[in-house]
Amino acid sequence: MRYLDLYNAFKDVPVFTLNEIRNIDHNFHRPRLNEWQNKGYIKKITRGFYLFPENIRGEKTLFEVANRIYNPSYISCETALAYYGLIPEGAYQMTSVTTLKSYLFQTPVGSFRYRSIIPRLFFGYEPIRNNGNIYKIATPEKAILDMLYYHPELKQAEAIEGMRFFALKIKKLLANEKFREYLKRFNDKTFSDRIVVLKEYIRHA
Repeated sequence: MRYLDLYNAFKDVPVFTLNEIRNIDHNFHRPRLNEWQNKGYIKKITRGFYLFPENIRGEKTLFEVANRIYNPSYISCETALAYYGLIPEGAYQMTSVTTLKSYLFQTPVGSFRYRSIIPRLFFGYEPIRNNGNIYKIATPEKAILDMLYYHPELKQAEAIEGMRFFALKIKKLLANEKFREYLKRFNDKTFSDRIVVLKEYIRHA
């Protein structure tokens, strides 16, 4: 396989794997990937995932990469809250939720953190189309709940204040039916207490 053949085959996807290359060329030799990396044509992300550097076209492409390199997963917590404009800025790490074990990937294109969740709470995300590809991200309501789930310190008003939530936007989300339905599925009294503290804080913000 020539590099041009590789590029034409995968130019429209965020990442590709060695197995996908061999599905096209059964006789492909892995050392060619090292050669193309040394020339800067491709980058190795992690565990056999590769991409073309020019294909990273901003945050949404990185969402696609995050979904792909550790699957199943969806974007959530601080990353999703910033995406929806519910907190002022994004975090250094891109955070996702997964049913697999928690993991952190440090890659040439960014830091990808995955938080483990029990299967029954792996819900509340939606597919978003981006230039022919799709990334999965929590709804605003689920992003709030996921954030509180992983941060028990947010049961204190001082910790909630540190999140710098945009109060008016959060207040509307906390009052809608989808949020109430999602919260019921958590079915956890201690967790529900954090929601009470958040609602009280937002009410006075």
